[in-house]
Amino acid sequence: MTSTQSLNLDEILAGIRAWIEIESPTDDPEGMARMASRVQADYEAIGVRVERIAGRDGFGDHLLAIADKHCPPEAAGGPGLLILSHIDTVHPIGTLAGPLPFRIEGDRAYGPGAEDMKGGTYLALAAVRQIGRAGLQTHLPVRHLMVSDEEMGSDTSREHIVREARRAKFVLVTEPARSGGKIVTARKGIAGFTVTAHGVAAHAGVEHHLGRNAIHEIAHQVLALEAMTDYTRELTVSVGLIKGGTRSNVVPDTASVEVDVRMPNPEIGEEIVRRIRGLKPHLEGVTLTVEGGINRPGYEKTPGIAALYEHAKGLAAEIGFELIDLKTGGGSDGNFTAAIAPTLDGLGVDGDGGHTLDERLYISSIIPRTRLLMRLMETLR
Repeated sequence: MTSTQSLNLDEILAGIRAWIEIESPTDDPEGMARMASRVQADYEAIGVRVERIAGRDGFGDHLLAIADKHCPPEAAGGPGLLILSHIDTVHPIGTLAGPLPFRIEGDRAYGPGAEDMKGGTYLALAAVRQIGRAGLQTHLPVRHLMVSDEEMGSDTSREHIVREARRAKFVLVTEPARSGGKIVTARKGIAGFTVTAHGVAAHAGVEHHLGRNAIHEIAHQVLALEAMTDYTRELTVSVGLIKGGTRSNVVPDTASVEVDVRMPNPEIGEEIVRRIRGLKPHLEGVTLTVEGGINRPGYEKTPGIAALYEHAKGLAAEIGFELIDLKTGGGSDGNFTAAIAPTLDGLGVDGDGGHTLDERLYISSIIPRTRLLMRLMETLR
């Protein structure tokens, strides 16, 4: 493993810290602009050209770093290896100066986005940098797409993710590791719906009989929705938020629920979408509207993904650790790519506490995970 022995932990951790200390919540254009500029400058400083893709609809710019100097010239413009990351976080501005400052405690480095996913995004840059320093070669051009809106659904970046996946032979997603270092070879899909009941308002004491109670109707719909959960099919339908009414003495004319759906594959996803959109009212004089749909399609471990995992598992064994895969209920941008090109997810840092004020990465995971990314860049063809 001479190609990776000179990785510098202090240098990588310092780079991660610099990124963490630029707060970049998805919905803060100024923070996202600062983050994108820093990432672009760091890549350009190691001789990698970066295309900055203008954001839209109030979201930040996306970045495409193109590392094609280390592959054969005839391969530079062809199908490549796509590294997929995001540079936005869920933590609002002020988190760093308040409840979650950057700090190191033993093996843990804390900070907003440390685990999800500035740590993993920086590992990809560190791997590309080390390949250049060591004069190593890749068989494929490496393209690193970093999007600005993953934490809010990737609505503005999806077209770029799909485009880059279509010109990739493999996709590596630097989302954080799972359950002590495991990587992801399958994810459930995600759908979200708002179901609204429209009734008729009336005075609850004087003209109760003239009202059509939307909350009564939505209660029926909650039972119907929850009954759609089928654990044997890895399908969950969860009503997570309910709203309705104005005062206790008014028959409510509107009520709504927000519904989270997780499904294992596109086929079951299409089925559940039809069922939810086909909901009918139970009460006379009440109507329903259903808004929403699938945000991220589910993907399962295809033969191509299985082969890519076995390759990565062998490389990890050479490095000195066991690489175990799993299926997770959470979604990522890998949901968009897995049906296009074999995708490995969860290749970022190991950590815990993502999306909380206890978010941290494990420093001991930095070098092994960077080495694995390097070896994948070197060996995939």
